[in-house]
Amino acid sequence: EMSEDALTLLTKIGVETSLRYAIQMIIASALVCAKRKGVEVEVEDIKKVYSLFVDVKRSTQFLVEYQNEFLFSEMQDNDADMTDART
Repeated sequence: EMSEDALTLLTKIGVETSLRYAIQMIIASALVCAKRKGVEVEVEDIKKVYSLFVDVKRSTQFLVEYQNEFLFSEMQDNDADMTDART
């Protein structure tokens, strides 16, 4: 079972991301609801799952935003330094 507001939110998430992500959200939200011993999936359940699992768009945005803090960024910097040293 799912509340109307939760269904509306999941529909919006599905349109903005992908059907696969929305289906995964349904399954995970149902598990969160069961853990709290709820009868119906509520918006709060979906919000909790949404905060825990990111879709491709948010994941890519995170990588772009923090790319300089990842190890591969340091490797690229070292490669550039090594190229400069050879010339």
